[in-house]
Amino acid sequence: MSQPSSPGKPILVFPAGMPRSLEYLEQCQRNGQAVIGSSSLAYDVAKARYSHWEHLPYITDPAFNAALISLLTEHGISGIYTPNPVAWTYLNKVLKTIAPHVPLVNAWPVQEELSGYRAAIQRGQQQDHAMPLASATPPKPAVSNIELAALYRHANIIPGMCDDEKIGAMCEIARHSVAGDIVEIGSAYGKSAFVLARLSRLYGIGKLLCVDPWKSEYLVQNDAAGLVDDSIQYFDLDETLRVFEMSLLPYNNGNINYLRLPSTEAARHYTARRDVVTGTFGNTSYCGKIALLHIDGNHSYEAARDDVQAWIGHLVAGGWVIIDDYVWPYGDGPKRVGDELLAAHQERIDSAFVMGTALFVQLH
Repeated sequence: MSQPSSPGKPILVFPAGMPRSLEYLEQCQRNGQAVIGSSSLAYDVAKARYSHWEHLPYITDPAFNAALISLLTEHGISGIYTPNPVAWTYLNKVLKTIAPHVPLVNAWPVQEELSGYRAAIQRGQQQDHAMPLASATPPKPAVSNIELAALYRHANIIPGMCDDEKIGAMCEIARHSVAGDIVEIGSAYGKSAFVLARLSRLYGIGKLLCVDPWKSEYLVQNDAAGLVDDSIQYFDLDETLRVFEMSLLPYNNGNINYLRLPSTEAARHYTARRDVVTGTFGNTSYCGKIALLHIDGNHSYEAARDDVQAWIGHLVAGGWVIIDDYVWPYGDGPKRVGDELLAAHQERIDSAFVMGTALFVQLH
């Protein structure tokens, strides 16, 4: 997203009703940047979103240039934002003549819109399918670069802290995964949940169960400096759950659901019955055996330890455990739990490695 120009002088947004225009408006409002909205429509519903609005003829109208010069002069416009590629191309050409002091504040709109896709394509092409995992589970054939590119692109649209290095490792352990349920403890907005759900479909692993209370009292980490706990006040956990549902719902085919419960309570539910029912995802039946367990809930030592103890008994032979934030600057809870897992199950370890900040362990 382009940066506003000068807070003291307004930016002209034209056409002002396009989705990216409204995103830019919100950015300017957060930064205190003055904005004037404009459109060539006789009536534009976006007008109500702007504190100041001006009408301009269509760029195909011979009167457009004169009207634009008048508007720029009257309001002391310092720059123009346009997400419309045709309008951008035209203005990029004529502004050099009619208003050389007024720049376009954004790059070619298609370049902005495709930047995430281009990065995902590059990442998909760079994905190393030959990660040397000492796993007794034979790897499944790697998916195509375009499948990987799609995975990275859609994952990185969803808010979350799951970085590309971790996603790359998740891709590889999915190739070396046995069949069974996938259980994620701590799903937040659903970024890593999406990755797990998609990899499960690509490699035929099993259904995804997400466990998260989505309640602020369960976010308290007691981190050493209090920096993580201080941020809790800014989260709307009901909204976080809604974003999670929006992120995962398009990919649901009866194979995704969630329990809005603390981890230990959810484990009791999972042990006692196989069905999970929510209004958003409907009824999902699980097999009760876990092929991949992703621990990314509360990072205090006690909470992470309880998560592992509550769920590890359901792990099948050849199953994977991921301890997220094994490398964590705010405390050592996940690392202590990960080290205890390695020590307690050292005779069962097929593979163990750290990628990004996460610990990956496969047990036979």
